Amino acid sequence: MKKTHIALGASLAMTFLYLMTSCSSETSTTKNLTLIAYDSFTPPETAFDAFTQETGIKVNIALAGDAGEMVAKASLTSGNPEGDVMWGVDNTLISRATDSKIFASDPTEVDYGDVCVNFDIAALGQTEPPLTLDDLVSSDYKGMLVVENPATSSTGLAFLLATVAAFGDSWPDYWQQLVANDVQVVDSWDEAYYTAFTRYGGNRPLVVSYSTSPPAEMIFADPPFPKGAPAVTGVAAETCFQQIEYAGVLRGSEFTKQAQQLVDYLAGPIFQSLLPESLFVYPANEDVA
Repeated sequence: MKKTHIALGASLAMTFLYLMTSCSSETSTTKNLTLIAYDSFTPPETAFDAFTQETGIKVNIALAGDAGEMVAKASLTSGNPEGDVMWGVDNTLISRATDSKIFASDPTEVDYGDVCVNFDIAALGQTEPPLTLDDLVSSDYKGMLVVENPATSSTGLAFLLATVAAFGDSWPDYWQQLVANDVQVVDSWDEAYYTAFTRYGGNRPLVVSYSTSPPAEMIFADPPFPKGAPAVTGVAAETCFQQIEYAGVLRGSEFTKQAQQLVDYLAGPIFQSLLPESLFVYPANEDVA
């Protein structure tokens, strides 16, 4: 009988602890949420003012490198995350995030855009800009292309998948041709675009970037370009791969209810309307023109 009472008492204690933990997680409140994002996440400073006004919660942004690096870090801390919400896991990395159980539930689609080879018009001089993936292995462009490492960069992985889509099982042969044509491989988009690309003092006039990078160059130029100035960069239109990005609540966040409110805000019309002119991607919300 005594053993029965002990076992029953232990069972009740475990049940009590479970109920208390469950109630605690359901009713936990916070005045701050941490949004983890890739380094090029640059919304306006006022982007979360409406969310804070509505909920009383301040959003702190923690940058975690390129998207590939961000997902790798989150995989190591899965279930014990360094933040509450993650922005920017894309369709090239979503399976890795799913396998690592990074998210508490299915993430939400928040934006899309195209990864494409960009070219520096002035740096090419009299050389005709490339149009296709086949063009990139021509001797005309030897030593001109910089790409991101697909193991560490979502942009690089998107470009790799573009070559797989184009060449099927022969994609390794295509990459051997790129290597023979002196392609440069770097770890991140920031390094490729702002260090290796000729537009910013590097020696590579071709770079894997985005279809929206050329207009961003014109809008954010410092000093500004004169009104009506011609574009300084262009896109090799037949090298593109569509990238879809997601946001979701991180598994293990103490504040899942409030974190989901933030995800809903990120997918809502206020934040979505900011995307074209701040992140230069297209909003996933179809109600946002």
